[in-house]
Amino acid sequence: MLNTLSFRNIAGVCSPYFRKKNRPTGNYKFKYFIAALTFGALIGGTALLIRYIDPYTIFGSAVSLSLFGLIAAFAVIFLVFFKNRFFCTNICPVGAILGLLSKISPNKIYINKNDCVSCGLCEKACPAGCINSKEKQVDNETCLKCLKCLGECRKDAIKYGIKPKEDLKFNFKRREFLKLASVFVLFGAAVKAGAEIAANTAKKFRDIILPPGAKDENRMFNKCLNCNLCVENCPNKIIEKADKDFGTVHLNYNKGKGFCDYNCNKCSEVCPSGAIKKIPLEEKKKTRIGMAMITDRCKKCGICISECPVAAISKNKDGQTVINGSKCIGCGKCKNSCPNNAIEIFAVREQVVV
Repeated sequence: MLNTLSFRNIAGVCSPYFRKKNRPTGNYKFKYFIAALTFGALIGGTALLIRYIDPYTIFGSAVSLSLFGLIAAFAVIFLVFFKNRFFCTNICPVGAILGLLSKISPNKIYINKNDCVSCGLCEKACPAGCINSKEKQVDNETCLKCLKCLGECRKDAIKYGIKPKEDLKFNFKRREFLKLASVFVLFGAAVKAGAEIAANTAKKFRDIILPPGAKDENRMFNKCLNCNLCVENCPNKIIEKADKDFGTVHLNYNKGKGFCDYNCNKCSEVCPSGAIKKIPLEEKKKTRIGMAMITDRCKKCGICISECPVAAISKNKDGQTVINGSKCIGCGKCKNSCPNNAIEIFAVREQVVV
């Protein structure tokens, strides 16, 4: 009968035939350019680039059946299945920043070259593909510090801690300097571009009604991640995904129940980015997101008067149905209840508490 040790030895020898080999994913320097663009734009004032690269946002969009979300989620899953942690270590901007911190950290995974026999067990075990067993090197920028390699090494040649001084080398090549300079230049350009996008977004859009707490088009466009959590959680199903009219979620009173529920602030509760500011229900009830207007199709039936949750509609001395603009919050309940389609809701440039 084979004992445990001999079984592990056989498994180690046979593993290349029965286990997927974790090939090194490499340390592709374009991840720093992606990080420079993403964080530069974010500091400039817009989350536009994060929408297209953040996995949380991507899968949130996929759950809501957004075409972009489905395609992007499939691409990420494809990378994970065939390239292990390639997305995290070579594309994700957060991964790039964490990699830089790992690079300057005194504690690292390193290989004692005198003890290492280049058996390759550590390389096969590494989920990030950051070990080159032939060269006896570990890329600590992409290393996840899971320490699986330490458990696999039969010679105790892999260490975690401060590398011996004789192994420390400083070789700042001209090429590396040029790459670093390029990253900083790109970062500065991204900050400037992000600021311009953040400042000029609203000029492209008109008559967009936003969820209560969004404040205005500029703020919404530059903070919304398009994760579509609000779309999925809106009980009245009036929140629309991004489309040609506006690049982020917005309200559409022609879908779902046709109005924003006076007693609901669910969208502000689930928004992860703060694009829809978290506001208490009492404040939401006083937040003007639009303005109602009665057209000449009105038949003076008075149904809207009883349906308005803020008592902003009444009849004047001539029997005409009128709206008190100082009370109206633009929730759309009157429009939804009107049998003659005589009420229109218009967007406001900035949401205010009335």
